[in-house]
Amino acid sequence: MSGKTVTRADLSEAVYQQVGLSRTESSALVETVLAEICACLAQGETVKLSSFGSFVVRSKGRRIGRNPKTGVEVEIEPRQVMVFKPSNVLKARINGMNGAADHDEE
Repeated sequence: MSGKTVTRADLSEAVYQQVGLSRTESSALVETVLAEICACLAQGETVKLSSFGSFVVRSKGRRIGRNPKTGVEVEIEPRQVMVFKPSNVLKARINGMNGAADHDEE
């Protein structure tokens, strides 16, 4: 099951079609929202979008990894990773329940 990839242009076009802003204003709105999400995540903040999900920045500590080809152990430095946790509403929609699940957020 391969789906279409949605791009910034697709999002801008959807805003243009549904909200009625000009194409330029729609594009600027999408860019502003994405920039704000990126800025918040870069500062380590959680971004929670009701009925959609949460983007969370987590810290991963130093650990020992192994090169799967050679088997050589290497040290992996500590780093920040971003994870997405879908809401129960989004999970229900993905599974064809059309929002039948309760509206609790994770």
